[in-house]
Amino acid sequence: MQSARPKAGIAMIENLNEFFGSYTIGELNGTLQRAYAAQRGSQSAARRELETMAAAINYHIKDMVGGVQTLFRPVLPDALPARERWLTRSEAAKLILAAWRKRCDHDGIEKGRHTSRHIARFILVGLYTGTRAGAICGATLIPTIGRGHVNLETGQFRRLAYGKTQTNKRQPTVDLPPRLLAHMRRWQRLGISNKAVVEYQGKPVLRVSNGWDEVVRKAGLATEIKELKVIPHTLRHTAISWYLRSGVPIDKVSDYCGVSIQIIKKVYGHHIPGGFDGVIERSRELGRSTVPVTYQKQAK
Repeated sequence: MQSARPKAGIAMIENLNEFFGSYTIGELNGTLQRAYAAQRGSQSAARRELETMAAAINYHIKDMVGGVQTLFRPVLPDALPARERWLTRSEAAKLILAAWRKRCDHDGIEKGRHTSRHIARFILVGLYTGTRAGAICGATLIPTIGRGHVNLETGQFRRLAYGKTQTNKRQPTVDLPPRLLAHMRRWQRLGISNKAVVEYQGKPVLRVSNGWDEVVRKAGLATEIKELKVIPHTLRHTAISWYLRSGVPIDKVSDYCGVSIQIIKKVYGHHIPGGFDGVIERSRELGRSTVPVTYQKQAK
């Protein structure tokens, strides 16, 4: 099985093996797993790694015993609250412009070749489609095993990589918005994107993390408040929020962006137009209502 981030997978295995390598499965109790999470530092990373370990254990036990679905349940640290940061249209414009104008830094002076225009293209794809960062960087213009595919003739974006199985992180094939499709066709015509949607100096870009923080800083969006940080995944939040605020039905946003209706209601409910109409209408009568209120004593 191919991995989009093989180095990260190897690092995860090494972390788990360093701590749990001398134990048997029967010894992996809650106390030991909580100790792993405590020493790991990043609770989100510890959670992912413990889930991966449990999946590996269950896979091999199921393979040996046969027919057993779940035998090992990991003890996980609490999940972090979902990020809700999204961009306004003016913030998105600043981010794109900063990426487009960024040049090499020579002793504090930007001059010479542009260094972040590939990030500007990445931002456009993210804002229009709400696609996860890995799927954007993994998208090729030629069908390739282990990569997603953008067909510039039909205008369809197959997010799920060829040869991979669909997981809970849904990656539906969708039609590209006309404006974005026009951009992509122009990028290919100008030789900016030859084999992949996002390229830098003629080579596919696997991740935009190297220049991302500097672009955010240049756009004036940098902050030390973790919940307000602008990260690549913020583009996905932004697209979902914009589509909901423009009145696109929840089920259509769910199908297009590959996010469940339950998650939309839980995380993005405040973006749904009219969600609080009844409350807002009644707010004008606060303190003046003549509707009788009945207080019922609790049964003892």
